[in-house]
Amino acid sequence: MKNKMIDIRQAISGIGDGATIMVGGFGSPGTPFTLIDALVEYGSKNLTLIKNDANEAHIGISKLLESGQVSRLITSHLGLNRHAIDKMKNEEIDVEFVPQGMLAERIRCKGVGLPAFLSKIGLDTEITASESLTTIDGEVYKVERAIQADFALIHAEVADRYGNLRYNATAMNFNPLMAMAAKQVIVETANCSEDALAPDAIHTPGIFVDQLCIMNNLSKSYQLMEHHIHV
Repeated sequence: MKNKMIDIRQAISGIGDGATIMVGGFGSPGTPFTLIDALVEYGSKNLTLIKNDANEAHIGISKLLESGQVSRLITSHLGLNRHAIDKMKNEEIDVEFVPQGMLAERIRCKGVGLPAFLSKIGLDTEITASESLTTIDGEVYKVERAIQADFALIHAEVADRYGNLRYNATAMNFNPLMAMAAKQVIVETANCSEDALAPDAIHTPGIFVDQLCIMNNLSKSYQLMEHHIHV
């Protein structure tokens, strides 16, 4: 099996301007802070980000928003981040809101090879456009299209050098789905085993992982993440 370990700067250097990037995490748990920091430093512009939320100000993807590297954000909510809300109101970024369950399912569909799924949720609300409707056996449904990204940035609690991953508690959240739905998957972890993980301990098989980056210096953001996981 291929050893997928790579320097974090080298991994991030493949993300060019205009890339679409899925970012794991639900709030702080599962957010790949080190990969995000490296992307901020690298400076790619005009990015489309797909993430459950915009993190809090000054951490996570908020750093990318604040540095002006993001042109579009697909997310469930911005409520914890005043900077993101202000950028949306000032039309500095384009924001597409997707209800959380639909966001997860649209990502999952891409991962399992489905172009879309049908839903009756929100048929009479502003999230539904008439051109997205279809009728089957007399019932009206909204067509929710699968979401794909050029890259996925993933945080794992433990990995082996072949890219098999295990997540910690609620830090699992969107990470397994995103690892299946992106063309290239870059993973960060602070714990890498030379020995292969036991098959029944694996949450994401290494076949979905392209590059594995070992974190040597953890930022304060991870302390916040650990607090949220165990509260």
